[in-house]
Amino acid sequence: QVQVVESGGGLVQAGGSLRLSCHASGVIYSINSMAWYRQAPGKQRELVAAITNGGSTNYGDSVKGRFTISMDDATSTVYLETNSLRADDTAVYYCYAEGVVLLGEHHGLNYWGKGILVTVSS
Repeated sequence: QVQVVESGGGLVQAGGSLRLSCHASGVIYSINSMAWYRQAPGKQRELVAAITNGGSTNYGDSVKGRFTISMDDATSTVYLETNSLRADDTAVYYCYAEGVVLLGEHHGLNYWGKGILVTVSS
């Protein structure tokens, strides 16, 4: 019923930028929050950035000042502007939609995207 699909990943040189997008599709009434996580080879999945439907944001320490998260409630889309990319930003980036309420439903569920690869070459 709900699909979460990321786009915008790829290969970029160190110091460069990428804009990641994530769209949650379905007959969605509301989403409580959306977030980006990432997982590098051999490491645990970590929070990159999160945003609530009220606009409150939270960032992982390693990306503060370099990444910006934004959300378009009308289209259930979250964006991640990544700047000053470093080799250690290389990871699979996952989108997470929390508290997704479908039209006509009364409870929210959480969904993960399949992830997209961001590779930063040094």
